[in-house]
Amino acid sequence: MLLVLVQISYPLTEGVGRDRVTVAVVLLSAATALVHAGVTRGPRWAAGFLVIVSGIGLAAEVVGTATGVPFGGYDYAVGRLGPDLAGVPLIVPLAWTGGLYSVWVVAGLLNSRAAVRVPLTAMGAVGWDLFLDPQMVADGQWSWRSGAAGLPGLPEIPVSNYLGWFAVGLVMAGALQLWDRTAPDDEPSHLVPVAVFLWTWLGSTLAHGVFLGLPVSAGYGFAGLGTLGIPLVLGLCARRIALRPGGHGTM
Repeated sequence: MLLVLVQISYPLTEGVGRDRVTVAVVLLSAATALVHAGVTRGPRWAAGFLVIVSGIGLAAEVVGTATGVPFGGYDYAVGRLGPDLAGVPLIVPLAWTGGLYSVWVVAGLLNSRAAVRVPLTAMGAVGWDLFLDPQMVADGQWSWRSGAAGLPGLPEIPVSNYLGWFAVGLVMAGALQLWDRTAPDDEPSHLVPVAVFLWTWLGSTLAHGVFLGLPVSAGYGFAGLGTLGIPLVLGLCARRIALRPGGHGTM
């Protein structure tokens, strides 16, 4: 998969080359999500997913950089990730789309009830950010100006950031739960988003711990995204979760 190959190249680059790899990863991640959504749920549903997640993501980022709510005060680096709107690179809303899609699918495989799937998705979003934020801060893509305390070993990122991610994740997942009713989910193949999820979880753990010199975020990210990843792996091993149409039951 091209997405995996480009992500593997990230630790091998620096400077402008790394910025280009970062943009390529975001574009490929979003494209992978939207193509799978379009094939399995229809182009209209995929377009709605893009509008909901990227729209809410952009709004949260614009408000966040301007006011510090809901994440805490932060600023993006200037001129590194392409054009921006109100100080937010336009590639960032696509990052929300590419990252949240696999989390949304996996949360639904674990439990399709809205009361469970919505908070599971928000927890998965936080788990993903436990990898994303330390990596991007270390690369200088954004910096924090909040004086709030951080997690042990990650003092530069305020705890309010993760609370904000959970809140935004809840809003996105709630909207997606409503949008999900507009197109049938007739047991489509979930192989691609599950593979992307597992690669994000385990591949990021390896990259942070071995190649990027970020062992603390490797541990936090593994534990955070593992709230979905561990039950997913257990369900796959026990064949309670089916990845293809006509497979055995779900959890």
